[in-house]
Amino acid sequence: MSMRVVILGCGYVGLALARRLTPTHDVVGVRRSDLDSVRDAGAEAVRTDVTDPDDLAAVPDADALVFAASSGGRGASAAREVYVDGLRTAIDAFADRANSPDKLVYTSSTGVYGDHDGAFVDESTPIEPTTAKTEVLAEAERLATAYADERGIDGTVARFAGLYGPDRYRLERYLKGPVTAGYLNMVHRIDAAGAVEFLLGGVDESVVNVVDDEPVSKHDFADWLADACDVSRPEKQTKAERLAASDLSEAAERRIQTSKRVSNGLLRELGYELEYPTFREGYRAAVDAHAE
Repeated sequence: MSMRVVILGCGYVGLALARRLTPTHDVVGVRRSDLDSVRDAGAEAVRTDVTDPDDLAAVPDADALVFAASSGGRGASAAREVYVDGLRTAIDAFADRANSPDKLVYTSSTGVYGDHDGAFVDESTPIEPTTAKTEVLAEAERLATAYADERGIDGTVARFAGLYGPDRYRLERYLKGPVTAGYLNMVHRIDAAGAVEFLLGGVDESVVNVVDDEPVSKHDFADWLADACDVSRPEKQTKAERLAASDLSEAAERRIQTSKRVSNGLLRELGYELEYPTFREGYRAAVDAHAE
């Protein structure tokens, strides 16, 4: 059944989502700049600050909302402005309408799990955010589920692992090294968008991890990538060696010390089929381009 989907924060994943939805749905992409990219994706483009209720009044009614706005990589205060204040504003703005949405998908991060010393985590694992920013994301998740439900909107949190894909392969980072020990939990941009599309179909879950089938150690990934690109394997370093450097912020140190492997068992159980089940398939285009 066709529906109108409003994507608040139509950026890296939102544009990919719009391309998937536009053949069968009416899609509105909302962002503060570069509206041409939204139109190129086949969606109606609206220039709006998602944190401003007056701006949101110009956005058409929606059957479903996707909140994928970004704080632009800035600190915790900027994250709170977008993910907490902005999300609450958006929920209220659309819930107050005569034709309010039935569904909300909020894109969060597996960073909210915190450190589990390399063990597997899933949706039943209590979250333990370790940075100010992931604490904000955890608060936003409560808004997207409990608060949205109070306002009559069924909310689902899509916890994204590390996004990669076109413009975000970061080959040189791993080919040049040194590569610090730890685990990578990843999902290709196409599957991030595909999973959100899938969740919009009426999945009755409050939280779903969006991650591929194979968390991998950074050292193993770097070696695979080097071999695939036919270059020398990069230098490796332990976490202790990296932490001994004096150039790290407190947040960066916490990220290095945080280790977990994220399970996608629920996503698979619900029936989503990954287009790029592991990094081997997902990085093929980047490897081929490197060889040219």
